[in-house]
Amino acid sequence: MATKENDQIIKKNNCESKMGLPCVQEAFTSIFNTGSISNKCCGELVVLRKLCHSVLVKRTLENPLFKDLNPATIIAKSIQTWNNCLALLDSPSSST
Repeated sequence: MATKENDQIIKKNNCESKMGLPCVQEAFTSIFNTGSISNKCCGELVVLRKLCHSVLVKRTLENPLFKDLNPATIIAKSIQTWNNCLALLDSPSSST
């Protein structure tokens, strides 16, 4: 998907305004580096919706700063983070 298409999806869905900066940083770290994402930020990520999550990750991969990263690995970590958050929010203990 081209950068212009990603930008249009991001703008149309207000993707950049649905998560607070601390949670954006947590999600970024869990996908592009090594780290975990808190219950609170998982909640914000799920509210963001999968479409926004996916296009924001793809747009980040298009940035020249991240050209040395393996896109398949990053997308796999992105999906893993998403699925972990869904599982965490679906578990009975997530209300604590």
